[in-house]
Amino acid sequence: MHIESFYEPDSGTWTYLLGDPEEKVAAIIDPVWVYDPVSGHTDESFVQAILDRARDVGWRIEWVLETHAHADHLTAAGWIRGKTGAQIACGKGICSVQENFVRVFNMNDVPTDGSQFDRLLQNGDTITLGGLNIEVMETPGHTADSLTYRVGDVAFIGDTLFAPAFGSARCDFPGGDAGCLYDSVQRLYELPRDTRLFLCHDYPKQGQEPVRDVTVEESRNSNVHISGTTTRESFVEMREQRDAQLGLPRLILPSLQVNILAGDSPDADSNGVVYLRVPFNRSIAALIKGDRK
Repeated sequence: MHIESFYEPDSGTWTYLLGDPEEKVAAIIDPVWVYDPVSGHTDESFVQAILDRARDVGWRIEWVLETHAHADHLTAAGWIRGKTGAQIACGKGICSVQENFVRVFNMNDVPTDGSQFDRLLQNGDTITLGGLNIEVMETPGHTADSLTYRVGDVAFIGDTLFAPAFGSARCDFPGGDAGCLYDSVQRLYELPRDTRLFLCHDYPKQGQEPVRDVTVEESRNSNVHISGTTTRESFVEMREQRDAQLGLPRLILPSLQVNILAGDSPDADSNGVVYLRVPFNRSIAALIKGDRK
């Protein structure tokens, strides 16, 4: 097993290239499609650099693995599939995410059965990558579709945990649940203590390097939100109070219109142009409930 990491600073996101050097096959985990909301243009240079690296070492991209439907960046999964023929996998909980955001954006012609993805995963599933077996753990809480991908002594955990100094992810998005997140973290903490947890995000201070991975033991000992001694009740109380004070991620509206489609863009309008929609004077929560007033 070989892991290479690529940090996208605008969204603070880690994208990983996981390869089997003997079989010369690879998967890309949580690829970022850089998007400028002011101009409406995408920039493929970040993800192209990952494809270039795979090409340079002779690896064929077989899978794109999503840990969840991201709200802070657009996924490049569809772009990669178009370039390489790779299959896209995500959690089966994506269907409920699609149902919510189809209502938000009035995308009534979009199927909400997850058919935009090549494989929907659930707890206990396995993906074969050359000689590697990638085990799937459902770790919901941040979102309903959150997954962890475990390979040997490493686990790619999405937003289930952050570096110990940053704690845990918010749980106030539709389908999120602080109690479920606590339970998911306990499942991670039951892994062998030297298991390396590869993070999806880090937000370092100026001059500092982003944290890429942390061991189970390190997180259990020093995570500021949820250590090995934190009770479920205290975590839920902290998380819900904290989430009530948070604003929405800068790219949540464009991201989810693309990410529920596995990284494809919405259909073009009659003039051949693709548009991303912004609800005017309506909250996401109200639109999910069907409140149009």
